[in-house]
This record gives sequence, C-alpha cells and structure tokens, in this order.
Amino acid sequence: MGSGGQRDKPEKTSTPETERIRRFRDEQQREGAYEHRDRGRQTVKLSQIVGSVNRYLDFDSKFRLKKNRPRERLLAIRSMMDRGRPLPPVDLFQIKDSYFVLDGNHRISAAKERGFEEINARVIEFLPSRGSAENILYRERCDFRDRSGLRQPVELTEPGQYRHLLRQIESHREFLQEQSGDEVPLKKAAEDWYKTIYRPLTGMVEKSGLLEHFPERTAADLYAYISFHQWKRSHGRSFGSLIDRSIAGNMEEFRSNMKNTREKDYPDMLREITVFVLINITAKKESQILDRIFALDEVREVHSVHGSIDVIAKLLLTRDLVSSDAEVISRYVQKSIRHIPGVLSTQTLIPGISKTKDS
Repeated sequence: MGSGGQRDKPEKTSTPETERIRRFRDEQQREGAYEHRDRGRQTVKLSQIVGSVNRYLDFDSKFRLKKNRPRERLLAIRSMMDRGRPLPPVDLFQIKDSYFVLDGNHRISAAKERGFEEINARVIEFLPSRGSAENILYRERCDFRDRSGLRQPVELTEPGQYRHLLRQIESHREFLQEQSGDEVPLKKAAEDWYKTIYRPLTGMVEKSGLLEHFPERTAADLYAYISFHQWKRSHGRSFGSLIDRSIAGNMEEFRSNMKNTREKDYPDMLREITVFVLINITAKKESQILDRIFALDEVREVHSVHGSIDVIAKLLLTRDLVSSDAEVISRYVQKSIRHIPGVLSTQTLIPGISKTKDS
C-alpha cells in the first residue's frame, strides 16, 4: 500500500512470467484481495501452491530452485526428507484456489521434487473483492463455510443460494433443540443437516441421472432447487422415481425417512472401495507404526518398502449410504492413519482396472 491510500503497481521484472512462479502481490491487486482471515493449520495440495510472497524470482514455474541461487538450504531439506525427519508446517497466503508461500519455499520445492501430493501448512486467506459475480459467489461460499463450520464441499453456481441453505440449517437447528430440549450449536446442526439431509438427497441426484440434463449445474444446485420447491413452496414436481419416492413433504420428514432407510433399499449407493495408501514415516518408529497400521480393521496388507515411499498399505473400505468415495477415503485416512505418531505424509491410490490371482 503506497502513500495516500494508493496501491502499489505490479512490480516489473526482467524475468519472463513463464520462467518463474507467480507473485502474490500481483494476484492480490488483480483480485482486490486485502481482507483476510486466519484459516489455521490444514493440509494443502502441492498442485495448488503456485507462487511466493517474497521469493518468486528464485524459483522457476515448476517451483525448482534456479541454478544461480544458493542451494545449501534446499540440499539440507532434501536430506531431512530422505531420512524421514519431521519438518515444521509452511506458511501460506491463499487467494481463492491458489496458494503463495510466505515461509517454506525450499520445503515446497523439495516436496514437489519428491512427488509429494500434500503438505502441512498454516494458512491466511485473502478474500477477493466483490467486483464480479464470480467473486461474489466465492465470498458467499466462504461465508457459508465459516458460519456452518462445514469443511465438506458444497459447490453452488448461483449467487444468493447459500442463504437458502443457511436458513435450512437454522431451521434444522430449531428442530433438534425442540427434540432434545437442549441448546444445539449451529455448527453441530450443520453437521447433522449435511449427513442426514444434504448428502442423502445429493446422492440421489447423482444416481438419478438428472445432472446429465444440466451439464453446467452441480449436485448442490439441484439440491437447492429441489428442496426449495418441494419443502418451501410445496410444489409437487417430478424429479425421477428414486427422488420422488423419497423426497417427502418437508425436510424433517425426509430426514426421518433417511434415518429409517435400510441399506438394502439403495444397493446402488453402496460398494466396497479398495485403496492403496503410500506412507512416509519416521524411521526410528517403523516397527511400531507398522503394527499400529496393521491393527486397523480395514487394513488388509501392510508392507515396508525401499525408495521414496516407506510403507504401502492396502485398505478395503465400505462407502456408507450418504458419503462419496472421496469423502470416505479422506475421512478414514485423516482420522485413522495421519494421526498415528510418526506418520509424516500420505498419498492415496484407487485402482482403475484390477486383475488378481487366487493364491
């Protein structure tokens, strides 16, 4: 920010854009992103880390340290990673879906070089201005996430619709309080709404084929449309046999139906998922960590291997009635594997085509 409230102009450098990572200040000015919120510690995909706050001239567009820059720091970090030594989280600035490194540029470079998919980070998000419909929608999505506390994605494509979902959650909160006689926090009501109302109905939308007729809309869009017309306006419209026989006359009746639904009534929404988890661990605790992983009921095999990965585990998970494959896998890995002391990082692989032989 310059004197008199004037914002700095993007810095001109002689380095071509294609030969360096992106500069945070350029993106900040482009998006008018000056209001910020502390998002705390989280896991961030390395593919989304695209630039730096201060060291943007030191790395090329693939986050590789340039040849004319000192390499001692990078070599030391590579050595620590190869020996399984824990590293502190990096500090990132976020603008929409892009992240910029405030501290930890060499750790990011080494992690990308080693083929890691994620890294632990402390994140400060800078919100874009309301200068476009896209940014208005993004800010509404952030506000919905902050107020509801939900970290699962709810992706609407029209501004104004998140207010409708927040009103549903508030109504559901009042219902839960009447049922229990106790105060229910909004975030707890939101979790219950997501699991027992939102996910069952969006699951039906995804299985019904409706999205094929609305290629530019999401399952969340159709959820908002169906729930508004069915539960708010009481319009008796047809949305396909799967939805029509389950939608009910109001939101809480639908929830009650879903709670009492037997899994056999929706066999197409259930299946087993085979997952391979690639794990990097602290070398000194290898035996204990292998025992902890193998003791998990869902783990079928665990192998200690040599190379850039330390452990490979084969899991067999079952998707429940209201969750997607990605949610089941992410929730399980985060809760059951990443919290084991000594686990440094994980990657997940889902087989495409599989062939096996009987032993």
